[in-house]
Amino acid sequence: MAEERNQMLDENEQYLIRKDKLAALQAEGKNPYTITKFNQTAYSGDLKKEFAELPAEAESGKIVSLAGRMMTKRVMGKASFANLRDDQGDIQIYVRRDELGDEPYAAFKKMDLGDIIGITGEVFRTRTGELSVRANELTLLSKGLRPLPDKWHGLTDTELRYRQRYVDLIMNPEVKETFKKRTKIMNEIRSFMNERGYLEVETPILTPFEIGAAARPFTTHHNTLDTDMVLRIETELYLKRLIVGGIDRVYEIGRIFRNEGMDPKHNPEFTSMESYQAYADFHDIMDLVEALFKRLADNVCGTRLIPYGDKTIDFDNWSRITMKDAVKQYSGVDFDDWKTDEDAIACAKAHNVELPEVPSRGAILAEFFDAYVEDKLVQPTFIYDYPVEISPLAKRKPDDPEFTERFEFFINCMEFGNAFSELNDPIDQRGRFERQVQERKALEPDAKCRVDYDYVRALEYGLPPTGGLGIGIDRLIMLLTNKQTIQEVLLFPTLRPEFTSEEAEKAEIGEESAADGKMSTEGANDAKKGNSGASEGICGAQSADPFVSAEPIDFSKVVIEPLFTDYVPFEDFSKCDFRAVKVKTCEAVPKSKKLLKFTLDDGTGTDRVILSGIHAYYEPEQLLGKTLLAIVNLPPRPMMGMESCGMLLSAAHEEEGEEKLHLIMVDPHIPAGAKLY
Repeated sequence: MAEERNQMLDENEQYLIRKDKLAALQAEGKNPYTITKFNQTAYSGDLKKEFAELPAEAESGKIVSLAGRMMTKRVMGKASFANLRDDQGDIQIYVRRDELGDEPYAAFKKMDLGDIIGITGEVFRTRTGELSVRANELTLLSKGLRPLPDKWHGLTDTELRYRQRYVDLIMNPEVKETFKKRTKIMNEIRSFMNERGYLEVETPILTPFEIGAAARPFTTHHNTLDTDMVLRIETELYLKRLIVGGIDRVYEIGRIFRNEGMDPKHNPEFTSMESYQAYADFHDIMDLVEALFKRLADNVCGTRLIPYGDKTIDFDNWSRITMKDAVKQYSGVDFDDWKTDEDAIACAKAHNVELPEVPSRGAILAEFFDAYVEDKLVQPTFIYDYPVEISPLAKRKPDDPEFTERFEFFINCMEFGNAFSELNDPIDQRGRFERQVQERKALEPDAKCRVDYDYVRALEYGLPPTGGLGIGIDRLIMLLTNKQTIQEVLLFPTLRPEFTSEEAEKAEIGEESAADGKMSTEGANDAKKGNSGASEGICGAQSADPFVSAEPIDFSKVVIEPLFTDYVPFEDFSKCDFRAVKVKTCEAVPKSKKLLKFTLDDGTGTDRVILSGIHAYYEPEQLLGKTLLAIVNLPPRPMMGMESCGMLLSAAHEEEGEEKLHLIMVDPHIPAGAKLY
């Protein structure tokens, strides 16, 4: 009953009560934070295996010491049950006043859910068959000042789970299993590469300048050298220098940093593996990839039929097809019919394919691939022979110099890796680098990219024929753990800061703001940005965020569209079906600067897809897990080759000649599918 009463208190009240309990313990000389060690002799999972055959109402005779977090507690007079969660799972503990003693038992009754405790006692099985430990000693090892989410609803808010991953791991044990599996995958990759004679190395993360590639870097400044530097966007050029130096097989698994957008498939920092093998070509690397993925399926998943969402991926079923043939197969367009760049441009316009920044035949072929082919590649597929215009580091095909010996491989309509027969002609490489930088600066005159002439110099010493490979490790882990977003497989994905530096200075993160779950990012950040500051207040409740309530809102420059003067018959209006929907995934639509693609829970059990042209106002990661309003009975509209089934509701106005827009967000307690009247 005490725990139920506690659930009725808000987080701030519980925080203050727990602080008072801590102060009382400290006054009694029982400060748990002074404890430095506990002799843990057993874990829950090991005990369950060891005593799997122990019958009901049987004693094991084994005394153990366990430590972990108390997740539940049932106090029943002179005896109590609690649930202890350690590194291997949960186990029940049985606490009796007669065995523990009056004072320790009274202290136990005052402990809170989330406290870290250590117990010593005998393993036994209860009359109902539950393996348990009967405590004869119990110690509070650390006081949990913040209450855990309630046991019935847990921690389900997507952004809060990623932001407070420590709470996510406490409340959702399956999350820990995902990251254990991630470690197993990484170890298996290393074993696979090491067995084939590859040497694992580490190359610089800080690099001296931005290379000419399309990816945007993060920049920083080195004080001692007084020079700007960038965080690496790849490891390729350093690794190939090592091939020049005589290390014939080399690989690196490490973090890559790209200062670009975020969505369910992209995070600004991510993990890749790049490998290079001297005296091999891209066909050898295809064989390597196929063998690696089969090994991972066998040793990590125990099967080569991998479930992913509503599909099953067959790792025994790999296809190989050129980009040119794939585009012809799925679009009917034949690259060989384009004699000039103008032919390709005209064909792209006729097929509503977006033109690249530099519209050459090869670059337009790649746009056709993106528009017509990629979303068809469910089973593992190697797409090879890429146009030279989009492959500045790959070797040209000897019999067709418009194309390169390059492949990418796709699974479930998503690219997982990229590989080349590496370009080792220093003269050709210099020319491609210089052309790439010129094209970039023609589009962005202030771009700071440069040619890596030291890499060209390395090639002039001689790079042997080499096959290179890059694999996105996070996407691979998504596939093998059946996770739909990259954030689910990153312990700490990149998020918008919870508070600006000014707000952090204002706030005392302590007694006055213990319940920082109330300090919403929508209020603290998006109100300033002009996106969704009223997301919670729209339900009529005053926002609990002190920063929002303290910030005056100036509407003096706002211009709204005049109200309609024509009346709409009530019966016509009432035919619109307004529903609450929850955002399951949100991602930028490839090749569109405006559209976001939402996958929504509308309460029916079937995902609903709506496309909305609001990318100018929101980044996808801001909207994950949010509760929005939508009209759900509009006829499907084709957009960018997809059907948009409904319309999300937004509020728009004009301010100083600029259009502003706010998605209408509502209280997350409103269930998906709730009807609006």
